Amino acid sequence: MGPSVNIVNLTEVEPIELPLGSWSRMLAKGGQSSLGYSVFTPGTELTPVCHETEEVAYVVSGTGEIRLDDGAVPFCEGDAMHIPAGIWHAVANTGEEDVIMVFGFPHPDYPPTERR
Repeated sequence: MGPSVNIVNLTEVEPIELPLGSWSRMLAKGGQSSLGYSVFTPGTELTPVCHETEEVAYVVSGTGEIRLDDGAVPFCEGDAMHIPAGIWHAVANTGEEDVIMVFGFPHPDYPPTERR
């Protein structure tokens, strides 16, 4: 018999509180990867972070931008993004509705991260 599948429901995980009522939850953790879910309310701009690993994300709904040291990259519903390891970035919701984003790392949990 192989390894069992671990199912985690969004409601079972305590949120990581973010500014303006925004939040993230790390859902699936273990093995060699992790998966999270975030809600960013309108007007939210996170503090820049820099992860030890790359990050991938998918925008389920909303519009905003990823703010980098050398500019900003807009995103909208249906966009997927790849953020290389070692890149300073911050999510900003520039729209009128919540940004819902699913994100993942090639790391068994939220990776080692620097914050500004």
